[in-house]
Amino acid sequence: MDKALHIENLSKSFASVPAVKNLSFDIEQGEIFGLLGPNGAGKSTTINMVSGITRIDSGRISAFGFDNRSHYRKTRRMLGVVHQEIVIDNFFTVAQALNLHAGYYGVEDDPLWRQELIDRLDLGPHLEKVMIKLSGGMKRRFMIAKALIHRPRLLILDEPTAGVDVELRHSLWDFVREINRNGTTILLTTHYLEEAEQMCDRIAIMNHGELVALEPTRDLVRRLSRRTLKLWLDSPLESIPTELETYHPRLEGNGRQLILCLPTDSGVSELLHQLSSLHLGIKDFETEQSGLEDVFLQLTRSGRNS
Repeated sequence: MDKALHIENLSKSFASVPAVKNLSFDIEQGEIFGLLGPNGAGKSTTINMVSGITRIDSGRISAFGFDNRSHYRKTRRMLGVVHQEIVIDNFFTVAQALNLHAGYYGVEDDPLWRQELIDRLDLGPHLEKVMIKLSGGMKRRFMIAKALIHRPRLLILDEPTAGVDVELRHSLWDFVREINRNGTTILLTTHYLEEAEQMCDRIAIMNHGELVALEPTRDLVRRLSRRTLKLWLDSPLESIPTELETYHPRLEGNGRQLILCLPTDSGVSELLHQLSSLHLGIKDFETEQSGLEDVFLQLTRSGRNS
């Protein structure tokens, strides 16, 4: 089965400044794939090359087995893109724009699908408004409807929830999950890392135009996140037992809280045995594991996958 998206040795520079450097990755059909990175990492440039807005300097992009330059009409028909910037036409009402938009892709208008998008994105009360009269959140809803109106096989969401309220964010993700279950592949960029961790099957992280990580979300978080064990003690410790030095210990709370860093690649049976033998007078404890945000910061601060 062809990949939903195949990117091979992709590069792009602006005024001799590299924006994307020899980038390669695949997106499988049916998955929700996260493309993350700090501002200026090259995410939007990559999406613009995929959608045909930006010319490719070198490399290759194909969608469902079709090259996006030699088969540009076909590939663009299979893609729906919600760009980070709000792109609207102020001369049309919402209804007029949605009636026309499928035709731009050579796809016949489907009134039932159009009405479903209007209902699910709560655009009904705003159909006769010109788009300049819409709020920022409503403009974002319209852009999502416009990207889906021709039933694309791959939906690209570039910061789709930037500047929108919590209610829209939750309703949007419910809708995205639903259309994904019905067969639409999703490529998502977001700065809300909790969203990416919850939504994405796999995550690629870019930094300075290069790929620094690409793994299933759960594996990436498990491999690079930090686990800690926090102990509350009956009596304060004046010093940390030397047996615990390998766990990078620290004392807080006037010596009544002992915090240990746990190994990510092995169990804790040895540590539990050591704690028992030290008779520290443990009153309570809790464990905590960092999430995607900490992993993201590790990779983008260092600029490389370690």
